Formats: sequence, C-alpha cells, structure tokens
Amino acid sequence: MGELRADWRLRLRRGDANGPLCGAGVLVDQDTVLTCAHVVRRPDAVMWVEFAENRALEPVAARVAPGGWLPEGAGGEDVAVLRLDSPRPRARPAPLEPRLLSGMEVFATGYAEGFDDGMTLWGRISGASGERVQLDAATKAEVVRAGFSGAAVCTRPFEGRPARVVGLVVSWRGDMGELLPETNRLAFSYLIPVDRIAELSPTVKELSSPYAWDHRFEARLNRWFDEPADDDPVKITVVPPGSGKERSLRHLLHRADEVYHGGRSSRPDLADHALEHIDFPPGQYLTYWDWLLGARRRPVRVPVVAPGRRPATVVVDGFDDEPEPGPLVDLLARLRECGVRLLLVFRHEGGTGWTAARDALLRPALLGHADALLARLERAEFSRAVRLGVVGSGSLDTVTESADRYRAERRALDTLTDPGRQLTRLRELITALRAELRPHDRT
Repeated sequence: MGELRADWRLRLRRGDANGPLCGAGVLVDQDTVLTCAHVVRRPDAVMWVEFAENRALEPVAARVAPGGWLPEGAGGEDVAVLRLDSPRPRARPAPLEPRLLSGMEVFATGYAEGFDDGMTLWGRISGASGERVQLDAATKAEVVRAGFSGAAVCTRPFEGRPARVVGLVVSWRGDMGELLPETNRLAFSYLIPVDRIAELSPTVKELSSPYAWDHRFEARLNRWFDEPADDDPVKITVVPPGSGKERSLRHLLHRADEVYHGGRSSRPDLADHALEHIDFPPGQYLTYWDWLLGARRRPVRVPVVAPGRRPATVVVDGFDDEPEPGPLVDLLARLRECGVRLLLVFRHEGGTGWTAARDALLRPALLGHADALLARLERAEFSRAVRLGVVGSGSLDTVTESADRYRAERRALDTLTDPGRQLTRLRELITALRAELRPHDRT
C-alpha cells in the first residue's frame, strides 16, 4: 500500500508558531503551498506552515504569492497559493492529478478541534456542484468539518502507485444549517479539483502537467548519491532551463556535500569547503588549499576521503555558465585525486567547458572506475574458486577467466583515439562488469 506519512501534508497556523490552528495545506513544490483563501483570510496575512507528518522538516512562514490570491467569487474559487519564506527541498512535494472520476474513492487528512495531530476521513467522488465537486461520505460523522479546509483530497494508494492529490477540501454543507454535519439530516463535503485550480493559477497548471517532473532522472540521481562504490565517480548531464528535469534537480541538490553555481560561486570557497570532507595532515590546511587552487606544487601526500566517511560529492550546477571554465576544471581534477565525486550539470549539450569536462574529468574517472571494477571482479572470481575448492596448479589460468577477458577489452580502449567512441565502449565495459559482479555481491 502507500506511504503512511507524507511531507506534503501541511498543518497551518495563523501568524506564527504560537498562532491558532486554522486549516491544512499541500506542498506542491519546494517553496509553494496550496490552501483555501478563507483559511488565510487576507492577501497580506502571514501563515505558519508545519510539516505535521515529518518533524525533521523545520516549520516556516509563508505569504500569498504574486497572483496567488484567488478568493471565492470574482472568478476565484477560494484558493490561496502561498510562497514559503525559505524553500524546503528535502520535502517531497505532492503528486498532482488533474483527472477526477465519479465514484473514485478518496481520503483527506485535516486538523479538526481536538485532533491537532490529524484525523483522516474517507469518501467517494460524487457529482459536480458548480465549479466544486461533491464528496459523499459513508456517514455524516465522516463529513469534513472546521480544520479540514485546504486539506489534500487524495486517491487511494495502490502497490507501486502512491496517493495522488486530486483537489482541495473547501467546505461542507448541511441541509438544516446546523453547526455540525451530524446534526443535519443531510451533509456533504465539497472540494475544488486540481484541474480547476490549474485554470486559475499558472503555477498549478505547470506543476500538474505530466512534464512537471522527471522522475526517471530523480531515480538515477538518487542512485548516484546512494551508491558511491558502484556508480560513476563523475557524471555529466544536460538539464535544460525551465524543464521538469531542472525542477527535479532543484529538489535533489541538498544531497550534495557542496554545490558550485557556475558564474556565481567562488573557487576559493569551493576549495575551502571541500577540505572539510577530506583528510590531510594537521596544520597543512593552507598548503592543500593553495594546491587545490593551483598556487602550489602537488603535496607529497595527496589528501583522501576522511576515514569512515562516504566520498564527498560536488555538484557543479550550470557548468556552461562559468565564463572561464579552465581554472574550475583544474580544481575539480585535483578534487578527483582526493576521491571527490562530481556531478557536472550543463544547461546545453556542447556548452562552454563541455570538451574540457569530458576529456579532463569524465574520461579519466571512468577509466579508473573500470580498472577498480576489474580488480573487484578478479578478487571475487578468485575467492569464489577458493570457496569451491577448485584452485590448483592446473586451474590457476582459468580461475579469473572472465576478468582476464574484460581486462583485454580494457587494454583495447587505450588504442582508441576518438573520444566519443572510447566513451561509448568504456560505458559498455562498465555496464558488463557491473552485471558480472552482481552474482558475486549477493554471495
């Protein structure tokens, strides 16, 4: 089934951290929240956003974004788009679903009086009621109430498909006008669907598009951060401005140990911060800092990743925005000697510094990675043969037969003079080596 907790389900207070609970909200981007306009009350109000289901995320103030005040009437539908005072890229945003079907089973979590930690109610999508949609509950006790306004209306999660947000709770209505749903003869909940909010807000229209995010890219990048020993030590990727891939990247940059913004960041600062993640002799900071910046000869002892630590990761965001990439490439090459892993993000394929990054950073790193995988395969094959008791004077030549075959392919790569062809063959070799190693890693 789906996840029990979600970063994107928000609890709202009015004013500050000590303000009264007044409703719910939905995080749809690292700094964008949807809620009801009547929860916010005024377009100049300050709201306090709490990540009720992930206490590791710090609460933050929020205000109505430009063009985000869409109150009931005058073409609006009781919606407010809020902008966080500081972004929360570690929070996973809500997946928005513009399709809404009658009979769909849905649920919403709100913060009614006495339920500050949340309560969840279920229902089914019924029919349209103007621009709003009626939500039928099994009993009147499951009709939404005060504290649910702005809450995400979500689809039932299934295996492999998480809950998706199809709308916001905006109100409930009883036929007798009583204060509680239970004291009316009939009572129904109402939501405003995502597709209607998208008609009113360009921000929501963009975020509800199927191209708003690049989830395959997210998965590859998360794997790169998670598996330093098995994934490429240097990656080059193209992330076009304004793309879903760029939005996904913005939510993952926090995973890097250091981020260098091309054309805006400082190389001395990068060298300074990188030395926090690598091991060098005591009292030798300036020696190694000068070496990283090319102002001093190579030290006798090249610093390495500090013992017990994962290799540090540096992301260069906008490599082709760097006006003079040469000094940056030299610094990154020295960081590679220290075991630092690099993700180089270009805005455009073939942009400024592309050839230098490929030849001085990517190709040497992948050649070294292939050599390391070959050594692992050779050790794994020999160890397996020892365990099986097949190592003898007559079998030494065949114990590491696969590794020997791949090592011949590796030597052949050194004879290729075309960089593009060599990289293609090199990637094929690395892919094959990883496949050979998987059965050994499971034993």
